[in-house]
Amino acid sequence: MSKFNSIIYKGALATGLLLSLQACKVDILPSARYTEEAVWNNPTNMELYINGMYSEFKTFQFGAFPIGYDNATDALSDIEKYTSSVSGNGTVNILATDASRVNAAGPQLNYWQSGYVRIKRINELMDGMSKYAKIDEAAKKQYEAEARFIRGYVYFWLVKLHGSVILLDNLSQYAQKDRQRSSEEDCWKFIAADFAFAAENLPKQWDAARTGKATKGAAYAMLARTWLYAASIAENDKKQFNQDELTGVAASNAQTYYQNAANAAKAVVDLANEGLYALESDFASIFTNKNTKEAIFKIDFLAPQLTHNFDLGFAPPGDAPGQCLVYGVPTAELVNEFEMNDGSKFSWSNTTQAANPYTNREPRFYASILYNGASWKNRTINTTPSNTTEGIAEYGTVTEPRKTVTGYYIRKSLNPAVNDFVVNKSVQSWIELRYAEVLLIQAEAKAKLNDISGAQDALNALRNKRGLPNTAASTTAQLMTAIEHERIVELAFEGHRYWDLRRWRKAHTVLNNVKFTGHRVTASGGGFKYESVPCDNTNRQFTPALYYIPIPTAELINNKALTQIKGW
Repeated sequence: MSKFNSIIYKGALATGLLLSLQACKVDILPSARYTEEAVWNNPTNMELYINGMYSEFKTFQFGAFPIGYDNATDALSDIEKYTSSVSGNGTVNILATDASRVNAAGPQLNYWQSGYVRIKRINELMDGMSKYAKIDEAAKKQYEAEARFIRGYVYFWLVKLHGSVILLDNLSQYAQKDRQRSSEEDCWKFIAADFAFAAENLPKQWDAARTGKATKGAAYAMLARTWLYAASIAENDKKQFNQDELTGVAASNAQTYYQNAANAAKAVVDLANEGLYALESDFASIFTNKNTKEAIFKIDFLAPQLTHNFDLGFAPPGDAPGQCLVYGVPTAELVNEFEMNDGSKFSWSNTTQAANPYTNREPRFYASILYNGASWKNRTINTTPSNTTEGIAEYGTVTEPRKTVTGYYIRKSLNPAVNDFVVNKSVQSWIELRYAEVLLIQAEAKAKLNDISGAQDALNALRNKRGLPNTAASTTAQLMTAIEHERIVELAFEGHRYWDLRRWRKAHTVLNNVKFTGHRVTASGGGFKYESVPCDNTNRQFTPALYYIPIPTAELINNKALTQIKGW
């Protein structure tokens, strides 16, 4: 019997997903004394192993990306600007403005190696469990469901990046060293099958000792997200941007996949109707309340064992002068999207609105954005250029300004109750799956299926809870415009916008040959003057080739059957 050497991270589970990733590594087979059978005979080992696999969700917490910074994905889009202009803190700016920096030789936007390491570990678990585990069939299926939920998530990221990747379903496939990519369509189907199995075999809720694990609702939510991506690409790609034989999804299947997305979203809505999930009236509280019913799947944190640095990275400088990093800030493009509190559009052409642009905006604006004049932690935010602590700086004049370059700061997900985050760090939960997103998926899928009333119902359920009137959209085209707007403001800084633009195949127009902006606010005649200013010092670049990120060269060298995606 073969030796089996693997590392298991000890997982401590609390409300949400509290993974004690800093715990000591457990090498369950340090020598020849143990065999696979001995490992998988012990249910405790299986529990430790599967708990350790959940650490993969930390890779993308707070909208992070393989380049390693929170919210970096949104900073590749039109809703956020990173403040640094040098490699490291400013790598996202370099990638956003120079498409040539994304290539097969470079490490940027690369999740391939670490993703496949995780996939192998999950396949090892399922193989060992199926052969040796002394647990009943129901327990085996539940462990497999957890494993496939995590594997589906890993593959979801790989396919978002590359489209066509290598599918590995079991350990026997590893005997064949060289393998070609599967078609993108087969990849989406594979991911969907993992989430569908998880949805069928996971509980609606876990007992108190195991809360925080993937649930039936989480699996259905990921299934809905998966089918929406597949449907969007089927409808919008049509081989316009890449001629690789293995990329793309058949346009003829778009309607089927939209229906699949709608069905999976409905399954989550049904669970919400049972009382498991609900929209919150207080939008700001969603991101600091560990018991929020909007959370379908989340990572919880507990000081001092497990913390993060979101506040240190994004709080306005006055929270901890000289220490706040201010990685990224909202763009004017995002700020302008937030409606008035009566549901009408905000416009700088409206003289009344332009005179007091931060008055009478919708509740999500005040929960998401810190602006000149905002009340925050017993002070008034001052972004005028004369303010040396928090005033606007021109992007690029200082490499690390550590203050806003747009006239705005992020409010969403900051903890308004603490100022000791430099020393004690932060413990707000990261919500990977939120009920609001499921309603937006349902609205989009139904709009594409020409179920106008169904799409309106889903959209209005969200808008009404956010204090806004029903949508006026009454056609598929109008609804899609409304849904895109709603996704921008509802999901801002949660890592969706860049990927939405990609799946809609809009990125090469929205993110190319354009500079995004901020607002310079200056005192004028007893009031304020608002001036639109660029926050980019060079045009953004998004070339059509970027819809499919190249496979790293090292992988092509190691795998002789693997071919590069055409266009790279």
